[in-house]
Amino acid sequence: MIYLQLFLSFLQIGLFSFGGGYAAMPLIQDQVVTAHGWLSMPEFTDLITISQMTPGPIAINSATFVGMKIAGVPGAIAATVGCVFPSCVIVTLLARLYLKYRDMSLLQGILGSLRPAVVAMVAAAGISILITAFWGGDQIGSLESTRWWMVGIFALCVLFLKKLNWNPIAVMLSAGVLRVLLAVLGI
Repeated sequence: MIYLQLFLSFLQIGLFSFGGGYAAMPLIQDQVVTAHGWLSMPEFTDLITISQMTPGPIAINSATFVGMKIAGVPGAIAATVGCVFPSCVIVTLLARLYLKYRDMSLLQGILGSLRPAVVAMVAAAGISILITAFWGGDQIGSLESTRWWMVGIFALCVLFLKKLNWNPIAVMLSAGVLRVLLAVLGI
């Protein structure tokens, strides 16, 4: 019975969590903390931290973590399959529709008009992250409040990626090592 509950709870999360992992967090909290009491609020906070630290989507990592905690490996499988199943069905249907109607000018017009919106969303997220990194908040601060060492790390990362063609993983690791070194030096 617990496997079915895990599957159905995470099926709901997978079905209604449009907008990515952060949009799924309230749904996950409602299911695992409020509705079923599988986790306490401090455990849920730990879940968020673990889900962000591990590779993969937050909702899937959360499903695996909760399922494992509640019912072991079979519970992790039930919760993860429940979370992934709606996306698999929806993407399969959309792929079939796209392959069938991809030459339709109306569809190409719709997809063409969505591209700038997607670029704008990615750019807005990037700018928001830059502001947080450079000034520590959600607004651009003064020159005095700028964290110049973060600006320097950012500039080095851009140089490594664009001019030296480094692997993005090597750039991330190098940025992390540089930040740790700066912290050790008290900067």
